[in-house]
Amino acid sequence: MQENSQQIIEKTNHFGAHNYHPKDVVIESAEGALVWDPEGRQYYDMLSAYSALNFGHRHPEIIAAAKEQLDKVTLTSRAFHNAVLGEFFEKLCQVTGKDMVLPMNTGAEAVETALKTARRWGVEVKGVANGEQEIIVCENNFHGRTIAIISFSTDPDARINYGPYAPGFHVIPYGDAAALEAAITPNTVAFLVEPIQGEAGILMPPEGYLQQVREICTRHNVLMMADEVQTGFARTGDMFACDHEGVVPDIYILGKALGGGVMPLSAVVANRDILGIYTPGSHGSTFGGNPLACACAIKALELLVRDNYPQMAREKGEYFMAKLREINNEDILEVRGRGLLIGVEFKHSAVGYVKELIAHGVLAKETHENTIRFAPPIVISYEQMDDACNRIAQVFSK
Repeated sequence: MQENSQQIIEKTNHFGAHNYHPKDVVIESAEGALVWDPEGRQYYDMLSAYSALNFGHRHPEIIAAAKEQLDKVTLTSRAFHNAVLGEFFEKLCQVTGKDMVLPMNTGAEAVETALKTARRWGVEVKGVANGEQEIIVCENNFHGRTIAIISFSTDPDARINYGPYAPGFHVIPYGDAAALEAAITPNTVAFLVEPIQGEAGILMPPEGYLQQVREICTRHNVLMMADEVQTGFARTGDMFACDHEGVVPDIYILGKALGGGVMPLSAVVANRDILGIYTPGSHGSTFGGNPLACACAIKALELLVRDNYPQMAREKGEYFMAKLREINNEDILEVRGRGLLIGVEFKHSAVGYVKELIAHGVLAKETHENTIRFAPPIVISYEQMDDACNRIAQVFSK
């Protein structure tokens, strides 16, 4: 007998560690921008697995690529070559305009890889003494939850009781170019930044900030490392969020949508003068660049360009935000975002609104208590957006 939603939730909570507190919805099946629970209730997915589902659930061409690869080989490790890794590297280099790719599996792994890259580059290229390398980061950042990353997190939940914390990081305010300039020392090897802070509540930096960052980093011979794990691959209406200001970072940190919403896959992408520092054995991952994930990514990268996902996200995002701004609710402080990465900030807690949205068939989630993030799959249709916005308006107008 098939388990119902409540039974599934109870089993999950009983056997699983409670490092997450998911909403009381079970997703059993999905297609495009829609999902269904075991009871057959339909919902609009307005979170897209934190932008991993830019192509929607089970995009037919990505699923076909995965099925084709499943009949060949799924895993080789990097002890041997596989037949699709090189093609994946080539396509990702074409999309980013960079020379080299280092593949991993998750966004946090890619950030760790970027940190290691910057530290080693700092010694071998910039000439900083090993152990003296410094990396500048921003307040309210979210780059993952590994030991190194939480060492420079300003989120108490991510940090508490995980000491001793890794040294070598300097935290400055987000969006403050003068603070970056002031924080740089001869030992600074990199600046790690999110072009838009997603988990912090869709926080947008001042216009021109990234251009200032690029100029400062270039002048001081400091690597600009852009964490585009959530903002990359058309989410914000450009291929990468840095493109909005015409800025090219030294290192792209990529993940989430790269695997087409099917397989975990992440990457650090940079030019040869940076990633060329690696030698055999100096870094690696058994599953990083596995054939199954690469097959999904190759098709995803093809779709991005062929179907002009940046334009889709830009136009649909403008439409969606305009609809949200029409809603009359004095509790709404601001509707902000870019492309289909949108935040609605409230004067008070948004948790009650999220619960009501779910009851009305719209899956969204609050971040930092007061802001609801809306980030539907880029493939969502205008008809679906209209229906979803009508439901959102019903909830927010109460």
